[in-house]
Amino acid sequence: MTSTDELLFTAEGGIARLTLNRPQARNALTFGMYQGLIDHCARIEADTGIKALIITGAGAKAFAAGTDIAQFRSFETAQDAIDYERFMDRVMGALERLAVPTIAAIAGACTGGGAAIAAACDLRIATRDAKLGFPIARTLGNCLSLGNLRRLSALIGPARVKDMIFTARLVGAEEALAIGLVGEVVADADALAARSTDLATLMAGHAPLTLRATKEGLRRLQGEDATGAERPGDDLIRLCYTSADFREGMEAFLAKRPPNWTGR
Repeated sequence: MTSTDELLFTAEGGIARLTLNRPQARNALTFGMYQGLIDHCARIEADTGIKALIITGAGAKAFAAGTDIAQFRSFETAQDAIDYERFMDRVMGALERLAVPTIAAIAGACTGGGAAIAAACDLRIATRDAKLGFPIARTLGNCLSLGNLRRLSALIGPARVKDMIFTARLVGAEEALAIGLVGEVVADADALAARSTDLATLMAGHAPLTLRATKEGLRRLQGEDATGAERPGDDLIRLCYTSADFREGMEAFLAKRPPNWTGR
């Protein structure tokens, strides 16, 4: 399997590793990187020698600081927003449905799309300096799809999802551990790499059908994602992404100034 400059892939001893590799941009994700995640999930499914997947970010400053905001400048219509969230659901769904266990190895910032990727993984390990959250209420003024809200709610419950999004705060590693957003906290990036490898190796030696059935069964218990041209939540996506506030939030973020919200 091949790598790109922005998404590095290796596989050894039954363990696959995907590294989000834009450290100069805190590993902010481009649409190409998201597509690469889908493609690599398909390749992993086809490779019976791969028993577990670790996803991490290059460097120690960020797992991924969300979607690269410049990607949104091309949005002009409501359909652009719907297509984007459909695409994001495909990315997270590919991770969620992957037959092998997945580990998000989180160092530093893990926000927006990066936090959504982490939530779609089976297990999450974080360094002590990790910060996780969805600060969209103070940055872009967009919203999460119902699929992403479902995953978060399954992890930490609706009340904590509201707390995170309404306050736009980032959750530190110890709090994330306490509320179940991550499963383990380790000292630093070196410890993170070692622990994620040990855990992936452990799971790679277990009965693959047991892991697969458990993973898929729990996914089904959360409820199947809706399909069709119009899905529940599409009206909310249109409300946010086509608003003047979304455009203002994007431009303010890129200009490094506070946004002026109007509610329109």
